Amino acid sequence: MEYLYYPGCSLEAAARQYDESLRAVFAALNIGLKELEDWNCCGATMYMSVSETTSLAISARNLALAGQDGGRELVAPCSACYTVLLKTHRFLQESPELREKVDRLLGEAGLRYNLNVRVRHPLDVLVNDVGIEAIAAAAQRSLRGVRFAPYYGCQIVRPERGFDDREFPESMDRLFERLGATAVYFPMKTRCCGGMLMTTFPQVCLELVKELLECAVENGAACIVTTCPMCQVNVEAYQKRVNKEFKKTFEIPVLFFTQLLGLALGCSERDLGLQRNLVPLKTPLPAAVA
Repeated sequence: MEYLYYPGCSLEAAARQYDESLRAVFAALNIGLKELEDWNCCGATMYMSVSETTSLAISARNLALAGQDGGRELVAPCSACYTVLLKTHRFLQESPELREKVDRLLGEAGLRYNLNVRVRHPLDVLVNDVGIEAIAAAAQRSLRGVRFAPYYGCQIVRPERGFDDREFPESMDRLFERLGATAVYFPMKTRCCGGMLMTTFPQVCLELVKELLECAVENGAACIVTTCPMCQVNVEAYQKRVNKEFKKTFEIPVLFFTQLLGLALGCSERDLGLQRNLVPLKTPLPAAVA
């Protein structure tokens, strides 16, 4: 089993631990990852507001590269990358006019997208291709005693239903509960963290982050587990600022789901990039499976 891998910009910088833990988890499960050669930025979400055609062409270049050998499944862990690549494929599939414009631009680089790539999120691959039972069988440690808030963010299940429910996804809940952890009540699991508003309207974003932290702490979570680099940095890195602004005392770890999964699979803390997290995991390391 092998997948093409599109890390995206965030995983090579601020979310480096996501890349490290994803690679470690896939290696532990004997799943091949082949990084897409010469990939470029997906364009993120703001490009679409500047120029639709240019935005689609930037994203479609990655899909065209991925499809050169007859079509592959492309794993994109960043929520923005996943959403943009998926949206690009759908737009080009549904609009021959847009596809003609984009192919004209791609043609200047000797490329063409033949709509032959399936964009996947690693959570989808792990839960639905590998399977929860197979992962449980490979576990080296139990997650018993770990109480976590499953935070999916607003992108990977929207705007259309993909591999999980748009309003109340449960893939991550089911995976970690099978490994012994407890998913606390967390009705804000798809609530927006504010995204880039932290740089433009910080007061709005800080309020959103405060509400997420309050919900997790009030329901007894020892950590928040997420699938999104933007969510992770906003909810973790700005806790001190939220504390100062709202007179709170939040200090809750925010892990990527691959970091917690990697602990269950027996990966080392360094291989999972846990030393890069700003708020250390206070819960004791999971015990070995009996």
